[in-house]
Amino acid sequence: MSRRNKKGTGTGIIVFVVLCIFGIVAFGKIKLEDKKRQLDITMKNLEAQINKEKERATDIRNLEAYVQTKKYIEQIAREKLGLVYEYEIIFKEENE
Repeated sequence: MSRRNKKGTGTGIIVFVVLCIFGIVAFGKIKLEDKKRQLDITMKNLEAQINKEKERATDIRNLEAYVQTKKYIEQIAREKLGLVYEYEIIFKEENE
C-alpha cells in the first residue's frame, strides 16, 4: 500500500505544478491583451493627432503664401494703418 500512495502523491504534485504553470501563462496572456488594447487606443489617438497636425501644417503653408501676396499687404495697410490710394476718397463721420 505504501507504494500506491507514493505514486499518487508524485502524480498529484506533477498535476499541481502543470496547473500552476497553466494559470500563470493564462494570467500573463490576459495582462498582455489588456496592455495591447490600451496601446491600440493610444495609437489611434496619436494617429488622430498626426492627422490634425498635418492639416495645421497645410493651413500654415497656405497662410504663409497668402501673407506674401499684394492683396494681404493692402488689407493690412488699410485695416491697421489706415492707408488708402491717392485716388480714393475717405468719408469720416463728424462727432457731435
